[in-house]
Amino acid sequence: MDNKTIVLGVIGSDCHAVGNKILDYSLTDAGFNVVNIGVLSPQEDFINAAIETNAGAILVSSLYGQGEIDCRGMREKCDEAGLEGIRLYVGGNIVVGKQNWNDVYKRFKDMGFDRVYPPGTSVETAIHDLKEDLN
Repeated sequence: MDNKTIVLGVIGSDCHAVGNKILDYSLTDAGFNVVNIGVLSPQEDFINAAIETNAGAILVSSLYGQGEIDCRGMREKCDEAGLEGIRLYVGGNIVVGKQNWNDVYKRFKDMGFDRVYPPGTSVETAIHDLKEDLN
């Protein structure tokens, strides 16, 4: 795995592109090789891009509230595709409504995500975590 290569995208039927572009620019500026698959991306697109680029991490963004549904089974699909150990990150408005964050966090951790970010998390936090996790 190339610990400097990151696959970034917006999962499912979500078309929120602005935050995705901000993440792309910020992560690139921080020294990462960002493979941005864009918006409206199924799990398979993230996985295929990670395989093709030998990425060290996948960053999933979701703002339309359906991230929990869109992300189910992603860790298992990564493992089946030979990506055991790839770091999985997810953030944004990943669930519908105002749910208890600790419950949301636990559900995504149980789904196999290494880092789970609430709405409003700064890109600096993600950069710090990526550097720490991929070092």
